Amino acid sequence: MPNKTALITGASAGIGKSFANKFAQEGWDLVVTARRKTQLEELAKTLTEQYKINVTIIVADLADPDTPIAIHKEITDKGIQIDALVNNAGYGVPGYYVNTDWQQQKDFLQVLVTAVSHLCHLFLPGMVERKYGRIINVSSVNGLLPCSPGQSLYASAKTFVVSLSHTLQAEAGHAGVNVSALCPGLTYTEFHDVTGTRDMVSKVPKSQWMEAQAVAEGAYDAVMRGDLLCTPGRSASLAALLPRFLPRKAIVSLMKKQSLKIRKVDSSI
Repeated sequence: MPNKTALITGASAGIGKSFANKFAQEGWDLVVTARRKTQLEELAKTLTEQYKINVTIIVADLADPDTPIAIHKEITDKGIQIDALVNNAGYGVPGYYVNTDWQQQKDFLQVLVTAVSHLCHLFLPGMVERKYGRIINVSSVNGLLPCSPGQSLYASAKTFVVSLSHTLQAEAGHAGVNVSALCPGLTYTEFHDVTGTRDMVSKVPKSQWMEAQAVAEGAYDAVMRGDLLCTPGRSASLAALLPRFLPRKAIVSLMKKQSLKIRKVDSSI
């Protein structure tokens, strides 16, 4: 029997690359996509040699609204069947909302909200028809909390991803499709280097950080079990419990205080 195939977005580094490693270890063939061709080629070479699987590379930018359809068409034209989808691609736009450029926010929403929704819409029907599918939508612990000052639409987008994941599970779970929202806390990736916040988050104790591979492995196990939510690590698990025990106003105040400890105050507000 042929291997099952997983499509992983944002696979060139960080949690996405770790997902590629985990699925490959479990014997899955892969379709990996990201903007950086060199990193994808290196990843494909390593995984192909180590695990004897097939790896297909698609260089694409999900900030382009036409990209999800283009990815789906290329996969379909190659006769590849997608049995698992990992919507991992993402980034942050640091700074207070009123001081950010709208085009930045528009592209951000396209990648973290619209593209995630679109890819699920494109690949979920085939999973339902075949009575098997696994979808991991990478959210964040911020998606379980009211706000995170200085991250603009990040928490809002991640909250949407959690809600979408739960809805898809409710609609397609009976057809053998498991949908899980991954909500990690601070993870060692290049995420904070890209957003220019590395110096700020470095103030957070090492005990609150997780390795990307551990996060990916936890999410893989969670979706295979059929868990709706995966909050790997003690810090993320504890943070996810806050809305159950504290009033929303208190959590907003707490999040603001925590943010100010590692972020510069925007003097224009």
